[in-house]
Amino acid sequence: MSQSNFRIITNGILSENPTFVQCIGLCPTLAVTTSVANGLGMGIAATFVLIASNAVISLLRKMVPDEVRIPIFIVVIAGFVTVIEFLMKGFAPELNKSLGIFIPLIVVNCIILARAEAFASKNGVIASALDGVGMGLGFTIALMFLGSVREILGAGTWFGMPVVNFEPAMLLILAPGGFIVVGCCMGAFRALQARAARMKGLAVPAEASTGCGCCAMAKFCAKSAAEKADCEEAKA
Repeated sequence: MSQSNFRIITNGILSENPTFVQCIGLCPTLAVTTSVANGLGMGIAATFVLIASNAVISLLRKMVPDEVRIPIFIVVIAGFVTVIEFLMKGFAPELNKSLGIFIPLIVVNCIILARAEAFASKNGVIASALDGVGMGLGFTIALMFLGSVREILGAGTWFGMPVVNFEPAMLLILAPGGFIVVGCCMGAFRALQARAARMKGLAVPAEASTGCGCCAMAKFCAKSAAEKADCEEAKA
């Protein structure tokens, strides 16, 4: 594997991790990380859709008119989401039932559509598929880590097996606990990024920009004009 391809993969895991750095796809992140098994299942499903949809969208990128590319992207993504949903219903019905509506909602997951628009529509098939691998792995690792923390400390189990002797803090497997754990993990991840950069003598990564204008889909939003300028200024 060439260095550039390796960088595409590690980019999604580290420097542009969708959960801890880009802060996108947080709705399913907060909802499914009550257990590590749910996090792993959701991560695998999203990774499959990312890789497959990125590859197909890259193949179609020169044939799709700009005016209709977003609806076409959504149709492609929806097709692969249907495939993974049928596979999960057939081979992992309990996991599919546990994840519930969040499997069909992969169609509108910010991570999937943002990578289609920001990367796959501008790059070749191999690079786009590798981008899907990197982003999918980054998302899966984040979900499994958050799920492990919440399940161990909130339920005293890991993959359903008892692992601790103390009284679990049930708050952590409830909605407020999800926000607390995600926020703490984001802060720790950014601190580790900054520490690693200083040790290597590199520039410390800038703080994540916020607002609708920073989204890959900003130019399609009526509110984006002024916020897009703010985002570019924040990144400068």
